Amino acid sequence: MPQPNDLSRSLVALDQDSTLITVVEMSQSSWLVGGMLPGIERQPRKKLEPSPERLLALLHRWRDEAVKAGRNITRIALAFEAGRDGFWLARWLEARGVEAHVIHPSSVAVSREHRRAKTDRLDTALLKRAFLGWLRGERGHCSMARIPTIAEEDAKRPNRERECLVRERTRIVNRIKGTLARLGIRDFRPTLRKSAERLATLHTPEGSLLPPNVSAELQRDLARLGFVVSQIKEIEKARLKRLEQHPETGPHAMVRLLARVVGVGIETADMLVHEVLSRPLGDRKAVARYAGLTGSPDESGAKRREQGLARAGNARVRRGMIQLAWRFLLFQKQSALAQWYRARTGDSRKGTRKTMIVALARKLLIALWRFVTTGETLEGVILRPAG
Repeated sequence: MPQPNDLSRSLVALDQDSTLITVVEMSQSSWLVGGMLPGIERQPRKKLEPSPERLLALLHRWRDEAVKAGRNITRIALAFEAGRDGFWLARWLEARGVEAHVIHPSSVAVSREHRRAKTDRLDTALLKRAFLGWLRGERGHCSMARIPTIAEEDAKRPNRERECLVRERTRIVNRIKGTLARLGIRDFRPTLRKSAERLATLHTPEGSLLPPNVSAELQRDLARLGFVVSQIKEIEKARLKRLEQHPETGPHAMVRLLARVVGVGIETADMLVHEVLSRPLGDRKAVARYAGLTGSPDESGAKRREQGLARAGNARVRRGMIQLAWRFLLFQKQSALAQWYRARTGDSRKGTRKTMIVALARKLLIALWRFVTTGETLEGVILRPAG
């Protein structure tokens, strides 16, 4: 059975005499392009302004130089590191016949010197060596990121925007409570519907009304809080509307299926589906690795120790799964996973519960991935009625 492409090496045979290999070191102000041209000894570098048109023109010019040197160029392979610019350039180049790849920055090995020289020129040379090894099909040089479509990227935006707004809501609430605590008022709840009206009647322990500047500041904070809350509700209503309009299309069917698990809400289901479960991951190890729920052992000679989570995956999925694991223990007490957790934390040793909750989160994520992709049932898990 053929193994899925894990993007750790190229599965296409490399013919260097007919392949133009280029890398781009991208920054906000300029792009440094380095190339390896068949038939030409020199390895050119060119600094450009951030312009895809100028980059494409440079690739065509280098291709023409290789053709003049007697080489038949049938493939242009280009790579750059994932970063601020995202994946739009890779999609733009793919549409124009350029084979574009996006490198995981953390997968490129760098010098272990305490102080090492770092310039765009040195980074370009490092990327070329890593990309060439990847094209040759050798493992360990670097790993590529899967290039999502514009629709897949857009589907993640509502959940991520809501997460930012929830953090903003918490920040405003904490600031309001902190301001009032400095005046001795501790029983005010900013999230209530009539909090703005109650603010005008508040008195300090000394018996006086709120100072005018403090009162004006809190009124503005409450207005900002109301606006943020309204935006959160707007995002939630729009998501429910999309699920009702297209209930059985692609990720929407996964969200509806996942939300049937008691203890998993629409928000958590939407995040998991669009961030990890709808991705074409090869096996359970790839699922856990993408979520950053794998360990990071440190072994050298007789030394053996565990450094904790690798934290190399999707931090949003990792946080959500650990929170879901605690919630899962409350709502699915009779499930096989909950019983597995209780059997291993019954000794009440210090730190055992915290360590094992990560293991539960990993097992739960793999079980949910199998549930929405293959239909494998969750042993002992209570499901809501369909529909």
